[in-house]
Amino acid sequence: MQHHELLPPRDPWLPRFEHWIEDKLDGLPTEVAQPARHFATWHHLRRIRQIADSGQDTQPAVRSAKQEITETVKFLSWLHEAHGRTIQTCTQHDVDQWIAAGPTTRHAIRTFLVVSKRTKLNTTVTLDPRYAQTCPALTQDQRIAWIGELVTTRSEALPYRVAGVLILLYAQPLKGIVRTRTADIADGDPMTIIFGRHPVDVPEPFAELVRELLHSRTNLRTSDDDNPWLFPGTHAGHHLHPDTIMHRLRHLGLSNLGARNSALDDLVVECPPPVVADALGYSHQVAFNHAEHSAGTWARYTGRRIR
Repeated sequence: MQHHELLPPRDPWLPRFEHWIEDKLDGLPTEVAQPARHFATWHHLRRIRQIADSGQDTQPAVRSAKQEITETVKFLSWLHEAHGRTIQTCTQHDVDQWIAAGPTTRHAIRTFLVVSKRTKLNTTVTLDPRYAQTCPALTQDQRIAWIGELVTTRSEALPYRVAGVLILLYAQPLKGIVRTRTADIADGDPMTIIFGRHPVDVPEPFAELVRELLHSRTNLRTSDDDNPWLFPGTHAGHHLHPDTIMHRLRHLGLSNLGARNSALDDLVVECPPPVVADALGYSHQVAFNHAEHSAGTWARYTGRRIR
């Protein structure tokens, strides 16, 4: 009914998140519940409402917020029960001890500490950003083999094959892939597709695969032929869920993160990182980080081209 404009659009994740906050903080001591509620309401809930007002998908932000709030509640509860302290009396030693004695998910309290410093709850404790120790990636031979597998064989349904090649060729994240609209694709000579600020070429034979998907999209019975998404979902007006694609590709054996890292590493060696970032919808910082990781600075690229 929302898709056909019989009801106004309504974000499904925001009201669930509001109820989740109340359930999460119910029954907690005041020393824990009060700062956690301030963090959940004035930082996360306000930000997610702004995302909803802009018409964007709030689900990724809600997921991230839930993890940060959950870890913050665990930390404050431990601080209160083990040491009898609150965030106002928390010391740097407390933070270091909490991080050192548990899993890496505990680093999710960093946002809470940043907000606490900004709001003067505690200006003395800090936590540096966490950087992954390993960076999963495919070799170039593996990447090419996967592209050939998805383009030429029938090992998987067409939408998931197209999604897999979008990862392998353009380093697209799943949440961006599912939001691709048919209007983003121009079937000219050559075919182009828009991920960032300007269109990028779609080479053959992958272009033929995309062309086939445009003419045989699935799940259209739930809405109509005017559905704007390249990957329509099972609910009217919605796109496919990112996890659906992730599980299908994982079942095939394709590493989503490894494929994206390999594609981006290769692209930032062939082109200047800012150009890659603008074309694919990444930040310049991410592109430069991959350029450094692949030991391919722009100066090296220029020297190689000259030679």
